[in-house]
Amino acid sequence: MRRSILFAATALIACASIPASAAGTAVPLDEVRMIVFKKPVSTLYVGNPLIADVTMIDKRHAFVQGKAFGTTNIIALDADGRQVSNSRIVVAGGGPAVVTLQRGASQTTYSCAASRCDVTPTPGDGKDSYDSQLEQISKHQSMLAKAATDGQ
Repeated sequence: MRRSILFAATALIACASIPASAAGTAVPLDEVRMIVFKKPVSTLYVGNPLIADVTMIDKRHAFVQGKAFGTTNIIALDADGRQVSNSRIVVAGGGPAVVTLQRGASQTTYSCAASRCDVTPTPGDGKDSYDSQLEQISKHQSMLAKAATDGQ
């Protein structure tokens, strides 16, 4: 058991040390990163729009949003149809403030800030936990929307 934990930790450290140019752009799930192109871009293609979404800010800057876990690419073309960039996009789990609790085959994800951790429904979490949290979030948002409209 300890040997497998040591192996997993070593693999994580090795992956974390890969330079950005080899690994592409890392985007945490449900977060946004800005990418900068060396030349102006006229056309942009996303390999798998289910994994990442791209919004052009201007001809040299774009926002990339991580929508689902996985890897895809973004190809940018100039006004003449020549390739400006072919960028690899890797969408992975959250950063250091995210904790994933494994219970057998089921997992629950927590987002931690200050001295508190709250359950954060994340793809890959156990169905019961995920569905329960989404239901509570939905009810809370509905009550907030109702309270906002009742006060007007």
